[in-house]
Amino acid sequence: MSSNNKKTIGLRERKKAKTMAAVQMHALRLFRELGYHETTVEQIAEAAEISPSTFFRYFPTKEEVVTTDNYDPLLNAAFEDQPSDLSPIQAVRQAMVSGVKELSDGELATMRERDQLIMSIPELRAATLNNMTETMKLISEMVAKRIGCSPDDMAVRTFAGAVIGVNISVMLHYAEHPDADFKQLLDTALGQLEAGLPLPGK
Repeated sequence: MSSNNKKTIGLRERKKAKTMAAVQMHALRLFRELGYHETTVEQIAEAAEISPSTFFRYFPTKEEVVTTDNYDPLLNAAFEDQPSDLSPIQAVRQAMVSGVKELSDGELATMRERDQLIMSIPELRAATLNNMTETMKLISEMVAKRIGCSPDDMAVRTFAGAVIGVNISVMLHYAEHPDADFKQLLDTALGQLEAGLPLPGK
């Protein structure tokens, strides 16, 4: 694929991510005002000035307006851009942190509110598991391609699971600490994974 095609795909994915974030911001505002269960898809679509059918092109269910993001393609592109001399964890760390740097304050605030909502509503926590499983599969595929082995290799899957576990811990902390710096949290947590997950104390 040419560099121009990659740029076009990257721009398209970023535009899609921005649109999804805007719809999510309207949805979260309505959830705050009316309650999650009381808010309908039609109300969200009206607030975002889109049709319900357009809403469903981005989010197949109401749950997914909270649990879904469009950052996996961006993560994949950022990972592939990492220098070949980096280890897999270094490449994942650099790719994830570089992606977070591009998020606006509004997008970060939306992410935190989504995390808070997910933690408070059981069906959203269940739906989030599917999303995380898909991201874990993506990480397995990215890393396997980089090191030349199968994404089904247990060591690769374990690595991907560890990265997802780090992201869950960061998500929980960010939801509980609104003033935290998400980029710094993520970088520090992935740095701990890179160092072999040392624990404090003896």
